[in-house]
Amino acid sequence: MPRPRPRSTPVLLALTVACGDAGSGDEGSTGATESASDPSASDPSASDPSASDPSASDPSATDPSASDSDPDSTGGDPNDADAMCERWLADRADMTEGVWTGDLAACDPGDIDELGRTNALRILNLYRWLADLPPITHDATLDTKGQSCALMMTANGTLSHTPPPEWTCYSAEGAEAAGSSNIATGPAVASIDLYMMDPGNPTTIGHRRWILSNSIGPTGIGSTDSFSCLWTLGGSGAVGAPWIAYPPPGPFPLAATTIGFSTLDETGWSLQSDTIDLSAASVEVTKDGMVLPMTITVLGGGYGSAFGISMIPAGWQVGVGAYHVTVSGTSEPIEYDVEIVNCGVG
Repeated sequence: MPRPRPRSTPVLLALTVACGDAGSGDEGSTGATESASDPSASDPSASDPSASDPSASDPSATDPSASDSDPDSTGGDPNDADAMCERWLADRADMTEGVWTGDLAACDPGDIDELGRTNALRILNLYRWLADLPPITHDATLDTKGQSCALMMTANGTLSHTPPPEWTCYSAEGAEAAGSSNIATGPAVASIDLYMMDPGNPTTIGHRRWILSNSIGPTGIGSTDSFSCLWTLGGSGAVGAPWIAYPPPGPFPLAATTIGFSTLDETGWSLQSDTIDLSAASVEVTKDGMVLPMTITVLGGGYGSAFGISMIPAGWQVGVGAYHVTVSGTSEPIEYDVEIVNCGVG
């Protein structure tokens, strides 16, 4: 379990779908990672939500938010710098957290108003859009379970993917969500940025990889004013992207490299894949023809992807400009360009 930290410092817990301990429970100054077993091992519907919920395979059947008009409302081409900046600033114009209606003394999970959940989903889908991934939706049933999860974390003042029945405000559905979610000591909207920066998780970058995964969705978003749970496991997504990089190919906002309690210079760039083994990958990053050294870490499998690596700048800092990334030592070469762009405030 993580060491106690000041309440103002955020803490994160991510999941692996591999049974057993795929991570080391490593700790950092701002977060911690803990593995959890795949619920599908004992519950077939966990790996295929549509088995027990027909609306899971087509969320739009019961959830209006599944339409393109909500989570992907501002559209745009992520490969165009002006369009990218326009959407980055527009989608982040309202970061209001939902007002929590629960009651801690009564163990009532309550809910957050629709504005907060909409804002959290919009920011999540903004990051997926930057990576050229489709938006996901939220599911009302998973939202309800997420609320019970957030209530338990709030009532006990800590995080756990396996909360014991002795916990204050314990519930079975809250425990289910705890074992299926990214969880954080922060409300829903702010936690999305935190998951994407993912401080304190150098061996997994698990929260980021789940948000950018091929399989995620629909999600469930539960939040109080101080803890939140984001459902990630058992998704019905089938994007099939051969590899996903962060920062992704194309224009990328400079502001996204320094959001929150850390920077990408500290937590690292990342590359993930479900089909390409990255364990022997070598990476070369150049800018203006100059090779920029990177420290490469092979990430634990099962955190949103089968394979992953992080790439931490060694002795240099990310700034505005074009970066060329070449990955070798894999079954197929990976090569892409990242253009860091100053979009202004956002």
